[in-house]
Amino acid sequence: MAMTAARPVIRGVVFDMDGTLTVPCIDFALMKQRAGVPQDKDILDTINGWEDVACRERAFAAILEMEEDALANMRVMPGCTELCAFLDAQQVPRGLITRNVRAGVRHFHDFHLVPSGARAFEPAITRECDFEYKPSPAALVHICKAWGVAPGEAVMIGDSVKDDIVCGNRAGAVTILLDYDGKNGYSADQFEGEMRPTHVVTGLSQVEGILRGMYELRAAAHGHNVIVPGSNE
Repeated sequence: MAMTAARPVIRGVVFDMDGTLTVPCIDFALMKQRAGVPQDKDILDTINGWEDVACRERAFAAILEMEEDALANMRVMPGCTELCAFLDAQQVPRGLITRNVRAGVRHFHDFHLVPSGARAFEPAITRECDFEYKPSPAALVHICKAWGVAPGEAVMIGDSVKDDIVCGNRAGAVTILLDYDGKNGYSADQFEGEMRPTHVVTGLSQVEGILRGMYELRAAAHGHNVIVPGSNE
């Protein structure tokens, strides 16, 4: 009698926020234009590389203005609340890593996620914390260590190939690319190397089926009270 192969274990899931947990509402091309950053450059890395302090301050002010304006149009991504409930029922912790700021995460939690009946993401790491920005895997690796899970037992979910998927792959995690409503027509096979996601979905509602069907979900050793350097919370 043939033995059934054991399924990989998942003990924690980490999400991007803008465009993943929330419906896309920020025009990032316009943001780069207003900040004075070339379209083919990373906006945060480019600004931080400028020696002129005044230029950096003006650019970050332009970014913050657009992020604050976007709060009025913020909507929770379809399937987000249900996926949170599923993970919570399995006692699988869920965290968040975003290149946005604490105020944006707080608005998402206080005015959208928690009122829907879901608890906040913990930890929630923003660009104001003491980590390199995605695609650096530093924040993701920190979360895994704090949870007591190996990176290979974690999932990174996001809508950006160059930030979220590369971050997850560099850490050694399972990666899920969200191509919202299939607008880009992405498939895993079109990407190579560290840009290739483990799975591609067109909605968060598909993630539960992937986790149920292909992985064994287990609780993390330590799922709460994660210390985040520089969080000031």
